[in-house]
Amino acid sequence: MQPLIDNARTFGQRPEEFTGLAAGQSPDVLFITCSDSRVVPALITGARPGELFELRTAGNIVPPYAPQRPTGEAATIEYAVEVLGVRDVVVCGHSHCGAVGALVRGDDLTAVPAVRDWLAHAAARPAGAAEDPEVAEGVQSHVLTQLLRLRSYPCVERRLAAGRIALHAWYYEVHTGAVRTHRPETDTFEAL
Repeated sequence: MQPLIDNARTFGQRPEEFTGLAAGQSPDVLFITCSDSRVVPALITGARPGELFELRTAGNIVPPYAPQRPTGEAATIEYAVEVLGVRDVVVCGHSHCGAVGALVRGDDLTAVPAVRDWLAHAAARPAGAAEDPEVAEGVQSHVLTQLLRLRSYPCVERRLAAGRIALHAWYYEVHTGAVRTHRPETDTFEAL
């Protein structure tokens, strides 16, 4: 913890780098990814403060749209799309994902009921080999499912129909730093 505290103490000593951020934000991208500490969107993309609007959830799950039961995730998506007018949305899964691994393996999660109930939002059990520690196939299949889920949000659906937003599926390898994107024409994840 101490290195983090030390950095936080010196971080604010460069106010000239941040003064313009007080005027507001206008990110072009909503980046939906996992809460995993090994996944750092700004590090992966090189984004500076104000360039990414982030939504981080366990397993980068986009819950079903349910207007009668609003969620923080739905509010974040709606705000990014309707208020900030983001032009791109990235759903980024990652190798060695504990959440997707638990789904692929069918782990017993009774000891962590909140995790179990959250992962139930993932939809179908992702494809993939239970013995694969990277859970690559499972994560990639899961990311595509979450992208489909995102399309069901009314704000996203309207923007897609108007050609005012683009959706992207990414897969990040924590052990190499490589990022792959889904190519619909080949239905494969390939290097960016």
